Amino acid sequence: MRKLSTTDTNFPQQLNSLLAWQPNQDTAVESQVKKVIEAIRNNGDDALLEFTERWDHWRPDHAGLLEIPHEECKRGLASIPADLRYALGQAADRIEQFHRAQLKQQHSWSMEDAMGCELGQRINAIDRAGLYVPGGKAAYPSSVLMNAIPAKVAGVKELIVVTPTPRGEINPAVLAACAIAKVDRVFRIGGAQAVAALAYGTATIPRVDKITGPGNAYVAEAKRQVFGQVGIDMIAGPSEIVVICDGKTPVDWVVMDLFSQAEHDEDAQAILICPDAAFILEVETAIERLLPTMTRAEIIQAALQKRGAIILAVDLVEACKVSNRIAPEHLELSVEHAESYLKLITHAGAIFIGSYTSESLGDYCAGPNHVLPTSGTARFASALGVYDFQKRTSIVRVSHSAALTLGPIAAKIADHEGLTAHAEAARLRKT
Repeated sequence: MRKLSTTDTNFPQQLNSLLAWQPNQDTAVESQVKKVIEAIRNNGDDALLEFTERWDHWRPDHAGLLEIPHEECKRGLASIPADLRYALGQAADRIEQFHRAQLKQQHSWSMEDAMGCELGQRINAIDRAGLYVPGGKAAYPSSVLMNAIPAKVAGVKELIVVTPTPRGEINPAVLAACAIAKVDRVFRIGGAQAVAALAYGTATIPRVDKITGPGNAYVAEAKRQVFGQVGIDMIAGPSEIVVICDGKTPVDWVVMDLFSQAEHDEDAQAILICPDAAFILEVETAIERLLPTMTRAEIIQAALQKRGAIILAVDLVEACKVSNRIAPEHLELSVEHAESYLKLITHAGAIFIGSYTSESLGDYCAGPNHVLPTSGTARFASALGVYDFQKRTSIVRVSHSAALTLGPIAAKIADHEGLTAHAEAARLRKT
């Protein structure tokens, strides 16, 4: 891991270098995804079956067999170990509680101004959402819960899940999560072709209004290319964590929290910011001791070497300023009296307060969503929530007397802009 100090004269440049990350603009991926999307648009189910055979190495007799029946999801729920079934159920309950509380803040409203005009906003859920879920060995039932539950709470009428099944193998934990989250329909397709099918629809796959969920480079590129045809959640970068620590949290806890994000992949970023130089030395020693015990040790080591860092800060106030510059996906305030520093944090996807609040709880069962802005986008973006599955419609009702006042105002501006029909439409409301 890099070792930085905020007192270094070139610290801002060092920090910028540490944070620099751009997704590989692989023209081959972009070109292939474009061809896949065009094939799905032009040939629908036939192309979908062809791509499923080519990349997932199995082909059903007809496209209707791509759909997984509800009964199979229920069997998946029954087949997983009882302790996992319990854990998924508890996590789902907490996620639903949080997002129902969030829903209370999203409501339609109206007002009447001094002229008697009715002005307001109406909030409705989107009709149909599509959720991409990685399949095979890299299958994450937690992603099903985190994407599907807020959609259901928001009132989405139909939720479609697509998940690849390499060689026809279905992950029972993913099916179990679909059953728990009450997903409406599940299809055994993946890759860019699944995203294209959701965006444009085929004879078998319904067209959706928004696509959410993680995926590989082809899935991310497909989401980028279909954006505008449908909504998307975000183009996510590598996972990130910043831990601000005062040196009083057990060192193994801090190290494991850094590892928890570094184990995602080699591009993940784990950063410790601490004003205690002696504690930093303990952390370095603990990393060497604990790393060999990790099942994903090679990935963790690569991530720490490539993008990891330990930053010595003057004090915790400065540590918070550095964290705001980073705008991390996950931020742990592992300090005493954490609430006094919370007010200093303005940019973070999610904040975990106090030494007992490990980020991994947020990934699975704390309740708030684990789909978070990455790569500094927490400066302007938010966690996935019920609001991502809603749309807002402005409501305007103007009385006769108000039209007499507002008409000339609108007409004056329209005339200035050279839009004579606008101006005349406003002036006509006189009688």
